[in-house]
Amino acid sequence: MADIFQLFNAINVWKQGDQRAPHKPLLILYALGRWQRGLTDVTFLEAEPQLTELLQRFGPKRRSDHPEQPFWRLQKDKVWFVRTPAPLPLKTGDDIPKVGALRSPDVVAGFTQDVREALTSNRHLAAGIAASILAEHFPESYHEDLLDAVGLVLEPSPVQQRKRDPNFRHRVLKAYEYRCAVCGFDVRLGSVSIALDAAHIRWHQAGGPDTEINGLALCVLHHKVFDLGAFTVSDGVVLVSDQANGTTGFAESLMAYHGKMIRPPQHPDWMPEPKHLEWHGREVFKGDARHRG
Repeated sequence: MADIFQLFNAINVWKQGDQRAPHKPLLILYALGRWQRGLTDVTFLEAEPQLTELLQRFGPKRRSDHPEQPFWRLQKDKVWFVRTPAPLPLKTGDDIPKVGALRSPDVVAGFTQDVREALTSNRHLAAGIAASILAEHFPESYHEDLLDAVGLVLEPSPVQQRKRDPNFRHRVLKAYEYRCAVCGFDVRLGSVSIALDAAHIRWHQAGGPDTEINGLALCVLHHKVFDLGAFTVSDGVVLVSDQANGTTGFAESLMAYHGKMIRPPQHPDWMPEPKHLEWHGREVFKGDARHRG
Protein backbone atom coordinates (compact mmCIF):
# COMPACT_ATOMS: atom_id res chain seq x y z
CA MET A 1 0.00 0.00 0.00
CA ALA A 2 2.83 2.39 0.85
CA ASP A 3 4.30 1.99 -2.65
CA ILE A 4 0.97 2.83 -4.27
CA PHE A 5 0.47 5.80 -1.97
CA GLN A 6 3.93 7.09 -2.94
CA LEU A 7 3.11 6.76 -6.64
CA PHE A 8 0.17 9.11 -6.22
CA ASN A 9 2.22 11.51 -4.11
CA ALA A 10 4.84 11.60 -6.86
CA ILE A 11 2.57 12.30 -9.84
CA ASN A 12 4.22 14.64 -12.31
CA VAL A 13 2.09 17.80 -12.40
CA TRP A 14 2.85 20.18 -15.28
CA LYS A 15 4.54 23.37 -14.16
CA GLN A 16 5.48 26.56 -15.90
CA GLY A 17 6.58 29.24 -13.50
CA ASP A 18 3.87 29.63 -10.88
CA GLN A 19 0.93 28.60 -13.05
CA ARG A 20 -1.54 26.10 -11.62
CA ALA A 21 -2.23 22.86 -13.46
CA PRO A 22 -4.71 20.80 -11.41
CA HIS A 23 -5.68 18.53 -14.33
CA LYS A 24 -4.18 15.27 -13.03
CA PRO A 25 -5.23 15.86 -9.39
CA LEU A 26 -8.81 16.50 -10.53
CA LEU A 27 -8.84 13.37 -12.70
CA ILE A 28 -7.55 11.28 -9.77
CA LEU A 29 -10.23 12.65 -7.42
CA TYR A 30 -12.89 12.04 -10.09
CA ALA A 31 -11.71 8.44 -10.59
CA LEU A 32 -11.52 7.80 -6.83
CA GLY A 33 -15.09 9.03 -6.46
CA ARG A 34 -16.17 6.59 -9.15
CA TRP A 35 -14.19 3.80 -7.44
CA GLN A 36 -16.02 4.38 -4.16
CA ARG A 37 -19.30 4.02 -6.07
CA GLY A 38 -18.18 0.71 -7.55
CA LEU A 39 -17.29 2.09 -10.99
CA THR A 40 -13.94 1.13 -12.50
CA ASP A 41 -13.30 1.76 -16.21
CA VAL A 42 -14.41 4.98 -17.86
CA THR A 43 -14.47 6.20 -21.46
CA PHE A 44 -13.21 9.64 -22.38
CA LEU A 45 -16.61 10.25 -23.94
CA GLU A 46 -18.13 9.82 -20.47
CA ALA A 47 -15.42 11.60 -18.52
CA GLU A 48 -14.87 14.61 -20.80
CA PRO A 49 -17.87 16.77 -19.77
CA GLN A 50 -17.38 16.06 -16.07
CA LEU A 51 -13.64 16.76 -16.15
CA THR A 52 -14.27 19.95 -18.11
CA GLU A 53 -16.72 21.12 -15.46
CA LEU A 54 -14.21 20.33 -12.70
CA LEU A 55 -11.49 22.29 -14.51
CA GLN A 56 -13.81 25.26 -14.96
CA ARG A 57 -14.89 25.23 -11.32
CA PHE A 58 -11.62 24.42 -9.59
CA GLY A 59 -8.92 25.24 -12.12
CA PRO A 60 -7.47 28.55 -13.27
CA LYS A 61 -9.15 30.46 -16.07
CA ARG A 62 -7.87 29.44 -19.47
CA ARG A 63 -8.94 30.14 -23.04
CA SER A 64 -9.90 26.48 -23.33
CA ASP A 65 -9.93 23.41 -21.11
CA HIS A 66 -8.13 20.22 -22.08
CA PRO A 67 -9.43 17.21 -20.13
CA GLU A 68 -7.79 14.95 -22.72
CA GLN A 69 -4.37 15.92 -21.34
CA PRO A 70 -4.67 14.27 -17.90
CA PHE A 71 -6.80 11.43 -19.31
CA TRP A 72 -3.91 10.43 -21.59
CA ARG A 73 -0.82 11.66 -19.74
CA LEU A 74 -1.61 10.20 -16.31
CA GLN A 75 -0.43 6.88 -17.78
CA LYS A 76 3.16 8.08 -17.39
CA ASP A 77 2.72 8.15 -13.62
CA LYS A 78 2.09 4.37 -13.53
CA VAL A 79 -1.29 4.62 -11.81
CA TRP A 80 -3.51 4.85 -14.91
CA PHE A 81 -3.98 3.01 -18.19
CA VAL A 82 -5.74 3.86 -21.44
CA ARG A 83 -6.78 0.96 -23.66
CA THR A 84 -7.38 1.63 -27.35
CA PRO A 85 -8.54 -0.86 -30.02
CA ALA A 86 -5.78 0.36 -32.35
CA PRO A 87 -3.16 3.12 -32.49
CA LEU A 88 -4.87 6.51 -32.50
CA PRO A 89 -3.96 9.42 -34.77
CA LEU A 90 -1.88 11.99 -32.90
CA LYS A 91 -2.25 15.73 -32.68
CA THR A 92 0.09 17.53 -35.05
CA GLY A 93 3.52 17.85 -33.44
CA ASP A 94 2.40 16.15 -30.21
CA ASP A 95 2.44 12.72 -28.61
CA ILE A 96 -1.20 12.78 -27.51
CA PRO A 97 -4.10 11.48 -29.66
CA LYS A 98 -6.54 13.80 -31.34
CA VAL A 99 -9.54 14.55 -29.14
CA GLY A 100 -11.96 13.17 -31.72
CA ALA A 101 -10.15 9.84 -31.66
CA LEU A 102 -10.22 9.70 -27.86
CA ARG A 103 -14.00 10.12 -27.96
CA SER A 104 -14.41 6.66 -29.43
CA PRO A 105 -16.55 4.48 -27.13
CA ASP A 106 -13.86 1.82 -27.49
CA VAL A 107 -11.22 3.98 -25.73
CA VAL A 108 -11.34 2.93 -22.09
CA ALA A 109 -9.26 4.03 -19.11
CA GLY A 110 -8.94 3.38 -15.40
CA PHE A 111 -6.56 2.68 -12.55
CA THR A 112 -3.84 0.12 -13.24
CA GLN A 113 -4.17 -3.42 -11.93
CA ASP A 114 -1.69 -2.76 -9.11
CA VAL A 115 -3.69 0.24 -7.96
CA ARG A 116 -6.97 -1.68 -8.15
CA GLU A 117 -5.60 -4.52 -6.07
CA ALA A 118 -4.31 -2.09 -3.45
CA LEU A 119 -7.62 -0.18 -3.34
CA THR A 120 -9.51 -3.46 -3.02
CA SER A 121 -7.31 -4.83 -0.25
CA ASN A 122 -7.40 -1.64 1.83
CA ARG A 123 -10.74 0.17 1.93
CA HIS A 124 -9.12 3.24 3.53
CA LEU A 125 -6.58 3.74 0.76
CA ALA A 126 -8.87 5.69 -1.61
CA ALA A 127 -9.69 8.19 1.13
CA GLY A 128 -6.02 8.46 2.10
CA ILE A 129 -4.94 9.17 -1.47
CA ALA A 130 -7.75 11.71 -1.86
CA ALA A 131 -6.79 13.47 1.38
CA SER A 132 -3.18 13.70 0.22
CA ILE A 133 -4.16 15.07 -3.21
CA LEU A 134 -6.43 17.67 -1.62
CA ALA A 135 -3.81 18.78 0.87
CA GLU A 136 -1.10 19.04 -1.77
CA HIS A 137 -3.00 20.83 -4.54
CA PHE A 138 -6.03 22.71 -3.17
CA PRO A 139 -6.78 25.12 -0.31
CA GLU A 140 -9.04 23.90 2.49
CA SER A 141 -11.88 26.13 1.31
CA TYR A 142 -12.10 23.96 -1.83
CA HIS A 143 -12.14 20.57 -0.12
CA GLU A 144 -15.80 20.13 0.76
CA ASP A 145 -17.03 21.41 -2.60
CA LEU A 146 -14.54 19.23 -4.47
CA LEU A 147 -15.50 16.12 -2.54
CA ASP A 148 -19.16 16.80 -3.25
CA ALA A 149 -18.44 17.41 -6.94
CA VAL A 150 -16.69 14.04 -7.41
CA GLY A 151 -18.84 12.09 -4.96
CA LEU A 152 -16.00 11.18 -2.60
CA VAL A 153 -16.39 10.30 1.07
CA LEU A 154 -13.27 11.28 2.96
CA GLU A 155 -12.52 9.23 6.04
CA PRO A 156 -10.02 10.49 8.62
CA SER A 157 -6.53 9.82 7.30
CA PRO A 158 -3.10 10.97 8.44
CA VAL A 159 -1.75 13.16 5.65
CA GLN A 160 1.71 14.66 5.67
CA GLN A 161 1.59 18.29 4.60
CA ARG A 162 4.09 21.07 4.19
CA LYS A 163 4.33 22.61 7.64
CA ARG A 164 2.44 25.84 8.17
CA ASP A 165 3.37 28.63 10.51
CA PRO A 166 0.87 28.36 13.40
CA ASN A 167 1.23 32.10 14.02
CA PHE A 168 0.18 33.10 10.49
CA ARG A 169 -3.48 33.56 11.43
CA HIS A 170 -2.68 35.62 14.51
CA ARG A 171 -0.27 37.89 12.63
CA VAL A 172 -2.60 38.52 9.69
CA LEU A 173 -5.67 39.19 11.86
CA LYS A 174 -3.62 41.53 14.01
CA ALA A 175 -2.36 43.32 10.88
CA TYR A 176 -5.95 44.01 9.82
CA GLU A 177 -7.09 44.79 13.38
CA TYR A 178 -9.36 41.74 13.48
CA ARG A 179 -11.65 43.03 10.72
CA CYS A 180 -12.46 41.64 7.28
CA ALA A 181 -10.42 43.60 4.74
CA VAL A 182 -13.43 43.66 2.41
CA CYS A 183 -16.54 44.23 4.52
CA GLY A 184 -15.18 45.10 7.97
CA PHE A 185 -16.85 42.12 9.69
CA ASP A 186 -15.47 41.89 13.25
CA VAL A 187 -17.89 39.81 15.33
CA ARG A 188 -16.55 38.39 18.59
CA LEU A 189 -17.82 35.82 21.03
CA GLY A 190 -16.78 37.38 24.28
CA SER A 191 -13.22 38.45 23.52
CA VAL A 192 -12.65 35.83 20.80
CA SER A 193 -12.89 36.81 17.14
CA ILE A 194 -15.11 34.36 15.24
CA ALA A 195 -15.83 33.61 11.57
CA LEU A 196 -12.71 35.54 10.54
CA ASP A 197 -9.89 33.84 8.62
CA ALA A 198 -6.35 34.61 7.58
CA ALA A 199 -6.56 33.92 3.84
CA HIS A 200 -3.49 33.17 1.75
CA ILE A 201 -3.47 35.29 -1.41
CA ARG A 202 -1.09 32.93 -3.18
CA TRP A 203 -2.23 29.56 -1.89
CA HIS A 204 -0.10 27.60 0.54
CA GLN A 205 -0.31 24.74 -1.97
CA ALA A 206 1.25 27.00 -4.63
CA GLY A 207 4.19 27.92 -2.45
CA GLY A 208 2.63 31.01 -0.92
CA PRO A 209 4.55 32.11 2.19
CA ASP A 210 3.02 32.41 5.67
CA THR A 211 3.67 36.14 5.84
CA GLU A 212 1.53 39.23 6.30
CA ILE A 213 2.18 40.42 2.73
CA ASN A 214 0.63 37.18 1.44
CA GLY A 215 -2.38 37.37 3.74
CA LEU A 216 -5.75 39.04 3.99
CA ALA A 217 -8.07 39.02 6.96
CA LEU A 218 -11.39 37.89 5.47
CA CYS A 219 -14.69 36.83 6.97
CA VAL A 220 -15.56 33.21 6.16
CA LEU A 221 -17.88 34.29 3.32
CA HIS A 222 -15.36 36.50 1.58
CA HIS A 223 -12.58 33.96 2.16
CA LYS A 224 -14.60 31.26 0.41
CA VAL A 225 -15.57 33.38 -2.60
CA PHE A 226 -12.02 34.79 -2.83
CA ASP A 227 -10.57 31.28 -3.03
CA LEU A 228 -13.19 30.32 -5.61
CA GLY A 229 -12.31 33.32 -7.79
CA ALA A 230 -15.53 35.34 -7.50
CA PHE A 231 -13.43 38.42 -6.76
CA THR A 232 -9.81 39.44 -6.66
CA VAL A 233 -7.83 42.43 -5.44
CA SER A 234 -5.70 44.58 -7.73
CA ASP A 235 -3.79 47.64 -6.53
CA GLY A 236 -5.82 47.44 -3.35
CA VAL A 237 -9.14 47.51 -5.22
CA VAL A 238 -11.80 44.79 -5.00
CA LEU A 239 -12.77 43.52 -8.46
CA VAL A 240 -15.81 41.26 -8.86
CA SER A 241 -15.88 38.69 -11.67
CA ASP A 242 -18.30 39.11 -14.55
CA GLN A 243 -19.13 35.42 -14.03
CA ALA A 244 -20.39 36.04 -10.49
CA ASN A 245 -24.11 36.69 -10.29
CA GLY A 246 -27.16 36.15 -8.13
CA THR A 247 -30.07 37.82 -6.44
CA THR A 248 -30.26 37.66 -2.66
CA GLY A 249 -26.85 38.39 -1.16
CA PHE A 250 -24.99 39.11 -4.39
CA ALA A 251 -25.47 42.88 -4.38
CA GLU A 252 -24.94 43.19 -0.63
CA SER A 253 -22.02 40.78 -0.25
CA LEU A 254 -20.05 41.34 -3.44
CA MET A 255 -21.20 44.18 -5.70
CA ALA A 256 -21.36 46.59 -2.78
CA TYR A 257 -17.54 46.35 -2.61
CA HIS A 258 -16.74 46.22 -6.33
CA GLY A 259 -14.31 48.99 -7.20
CA LYS A 260 -13.76 49.87 -3.55
CA MET A 261 -10.43 49.82 -1.75
CA ILE A 262 -9.81 47.05 0.77
CA ARG A 263 -9.28 48.12 4.35
CA PRO A 264 -5.50 48.48 4.59
CA PRO A 265 -3.41 46.79 7.27
CA GLN A 266 -2.28 48.95 10.14
CA HIS A 267 1.31 49.11 8.87
CA PRO A 268 2.27 49.86 5.23
CA ASP A 269 4.93 47.13 5.33
CA TRP A 270 2.09 44.60 5.54
CA MET A 271 0.28 45.68 2.38
CA PRO A 272 -0.38 42.72 0.04
CA GLU A 273 2.59 41.95 -2.17
CA PRO A 274 1.69 42.81 -5.83
CA LYS A 275 3.24 39.60 -7.18
CA HIS A 276 0.94 37.52 -4.94
CA LEU A 277 -2.12 39.53 -5.99
CA GLU A 278 -1.10 39.13 -9.63
CA TRP A 279 -0.85 35.36 -9.11
CA HIS A 280 -4.37 35.27 -7.64
CA GLY A 281 -5.75 37.37 -10.49
CA ARG A 282 -4.18 35.05 -13.06
CA GLU A 283 -4.51 31.63 -11.44
CA VAL A 284 -7.68 31.84 -9.32
CA PHE A 285 -9.90 34.74 -10.45
CA LYS A 286 -12.60 33.58 -12.87
CA GLY A 287 -13.62 35.49 -15.99
CA ASP A 288 -12.91 39.20 -16.26
CA ALA A 289 -13.49 42.08 -13.87
CA ARG A 290 -16.89 43.73 -14.11
CA HIS A 291 -17.15 47.25 -15.47
CA ARG A 292 -16.39 49.91 -12.90
CA GLY A 293 -18.90 52.63 -13.56
